[in-house]
Amino acid sequence: MFRIGLTGGIAAGKSVALARFAELGAVVVDYDALSRDAVAPGTVGLDEVVEAFGLGVLDADGALDRAALGRVVFGDDAARGRLNAIVHPEVRRLAAEHEAAVGAADPRAVVVHDIPLLVETGDPARFHCVVVVHTPADVRVARLVEGRGLSEDEARARLAAQADDAARLAAADVTLDGSGSPDALREQVDELWVRVRAEVDAEVQAEIEEHEA
Repeated sequence: MFRIGLTGGIAAGKSVALARFAELGAVVVDYDALSRDAVAPGTVGLDEVVEAFGLGVLDADGALDRAALGRVVFGDDAARGRLNAIVHPEVRRLAAEHEAAVGAADPRAVVVHDIPLLVETGDPARFHCVVVVHTPADVRVARLVEGRGLSEDEARARLAAQADDAARLAAADVTLDGSGSPDALREQVDELWVRVRAEVDAEVQAEIEEHEA
């Protein structure tokens, strides 16, 4: 099994790359989805979030009000750190369970861990390959303003809340250029996929030959 850690700053184009990996046959582990599972109603994670931040982060049905929680932690490094300490260990546990099931079913699987905050909170060393989708900050700000309706100040604040480009690029084994068209980014993913599949196939063949020797 080959593990890829995929990350990139907001509006860099990571979702385009992720979708292409899935189309090519990769198994995707979505950390945003797992983070929601980790604080779903009835979980220990949600109980710990309420204990840390109060009942004001719940909606009328007792589920997590993500917007309300966001207002509490956005721009507050200490509060965001408390939240991460609750959520991220549970997310990693859920991801490990998912990956183990995939590996048991197909030892040749390529698993792409979609981790928006890989550099900030993850462990790049546990992946065979860390892939960073990189797009210059000014391009990303323009995408947030034009595509998501944010003001320029709001867009720059979103970028500032994440790791800077230098930190992400320092962690990268492979950098994909997300500044161009979606098709151009997909072509880069296709090229990387060929290399990854060749490496996986070579490892499997080596194991077969070692077993037969």
